Amino acid sequence: MSTARLTIDLGALAQNWRALDSLTRVETGAVVKANGYGLDAGQAGRALAMAGARRFFVAVAEEGVILRRALGPGPEISIFSGHCDGDTAMIRDHDLVPMLNSIDQMLRHVESLPGHPFGVQLDSGMNRLGMEPAEWAALRDIALAQSPVLIMSHLACADEADHPMNAQQLRVFKEMTDGLDVPRSLAATGGTLLGAAYHFDLCRPGVGLYGGSPFEDAQAVVHLDLPVIQIRDVDAGETVGYSNTWTAQRPSRIATVAAGYADGLIRAMGARAVTFAGDDVCPIVGRVSMDLITVDVTDLTADPTHLTLLNDRQTVDDLADAAGTIGYEILTSLGGRYKRRYIG
Repeated sequence: MSTARLTIDLGALAQNWRALDSLTRVETGAVVKANGYGLDAGQAGRALAMAGARRFFVAVAEEGVILRRALGPGPEISIFSGHCDGDTAMIRDHDLVPMLNSIDQMLRHVESLPGHPFGVQLDSGMNRLGMEPAEWAALRDIALAQSPVLIMSHLACADEADHPMNAQQLRVFKEMTDGLDVPRSLAATGGTLLGAAYHFDLCRPGVGLYGGSPFEDAQAVVHLDLPVIQIRDVDAGETVGYSNTWTAQRPSRIATVAAGYADGLIRAMGARAVTFAGDDVCPIVGRVSMDLITVDVTDLTADPTHLTLLNDRQTVDDLADAAGTIGYEILTSLGGRYKRRYIG
């Protein structure tokens, strides 16, 4: 078979949720936006619901529709982008909870769906989504009269535990919400790891569920095996791949595997990433191209039929470091050509 195989361990996903949930004394939700961080929102959502999650978060209403169809009635599904123009029917028909981000969204929601549940997103300093303190002060009494189900904000630097922005946003969020009889949420994965002061009533981990940093104890959720489609011998002094970026320093054996940047394997990872043949490390050599990657397998005692790129030893964050990016991008970029296998 010439198609790379992406194995997604739903058991590890569920265990990561349980591990993060065990760090708190409050409710733990789950973020499944971007199609479950690229792994299929339906598969991820069902596994997390079986593990105990009852509140889910997506980016936009269309994602909420897909998740509702997978989960059925019951679990709460919130939309970070709020109630945007054109969302009303989806929010109503699929029982979604928009996290309202502005006065305009508040007006749209209460006028088009009076009595329908909603939450409020506040900007505690990230300057991205949510109502700023002055806007919230002007709207707060009106919003509270409509009985929001959640008030949330989002930390900008939670993956850096000692960053002063964390304490600053915690202070601002408390100033905006202390004394209100509404459940509150500030922590995603990083905030959950910052400790109880950041937990409030609900934590909503995302990337940590899928094996990503900063949750260092996370189990690996994705494994990626790349089929070898050709092996060749090259002499010392010969080059491999586009632009002659790698030159053999000795007689070498080079395996070509079927995957590339069209499959989300970012070109910049180049020779800084490795593959595995069992326990043996085999370095990537030359450029990552659209459909192919070349690997030095000279030191193996037998020719491999496949090489592993993602596993317990080289995680999405390791691959991201090699590519100069973050694990989120690796996860959400994994392409549609893989033969996907769900286990656990």
